[in-house]
Amino acid sequence: MAYTITSQCISCKLCLSVCPTGAVKIVDDHYLIDSELCTNCVGSIHTVPQCKAVCPTANGCVKQPSDYWESWFSKYNSVLAKLTNKQDYWECWYNTYSQKFSEQLKKQQVVV
Repeated sequence: MAYTITSQCISCKLCLSVCPTGAVKIVDDHYLIDSELCTNCVGSIHTVPQCKAVCPTANGCVKQPSDYWESWFSKYNSVLAKLTNKQDYWECWYNTYSQKFSEQLKKQQVVV
């Protein structure tokens, strides 16, 4: 599975200099990774793809899904992660709300 450069690329040129196979190219001021040359740094001295390792943005260089189902599950996991974060938000909201509500109940009980 080759890597691809996304729209979050900031054109820092770090991936150009570290790619051991020279798969990173500039075409019409856009950075591209040639899937024919990209080996994910397998067979080199590196244990992780160097374009991904040096990218200053977290999502400037990502794995490109090789088939339909792989891309489907990738999208599914992305959406699921977002939903999980929302759940954390609501759990935090509920805890804050319940704490403030219980404080108000205690104040009312003291007054009575």
